[in-house]
Amino acid sequence: MIKQFSIKTSKRNEFIDITAQIQDLVEDISEGVVTVFVPHTTTGITINENADPDVPRDILKKLEELIPQRDNYSHMEGNSDAHIKASLFGSSVRVIIKDGQLLLGTWQSIFFCEFDGPRTRKFYVQF
Repeated sequence: MIKQFSIKTSKRNEFIDITAQIQDLVEDISEGVVTVFVPHTTTGITINENADPDVPRDILKKLEELIPQRDNYSHMEGNSDAHIKASLFGSSVRVIIKDGQLLLGTWQSIFFCEFDGPRTRKFYVQF
């Protein structure tokens, strides 16, 4: 089964926790694997800590230092930094399901990563 979700981002660069949306979909599945895919070249998806909101903020801060929005890029649209960041994060993650639960670590969450917002985006979940 494949489900499509829409998501509105509010900043140029942000992480949005989408774990609860995915968990709701898999609660009736005894075991399997769920794949989350983003079909955009300037977004990514990642699994990381969500217990401390400073972690996603620190990641975004370091990304901006390493890959600034304005640099000597050739791409004329002005979003080369977003393409680079999206390539580093990747466009999908997979998580094991057991007894209707995502087998994430205690502190882990699934984040939709926006690097060229704000925009209305989508992501797909297959299980």
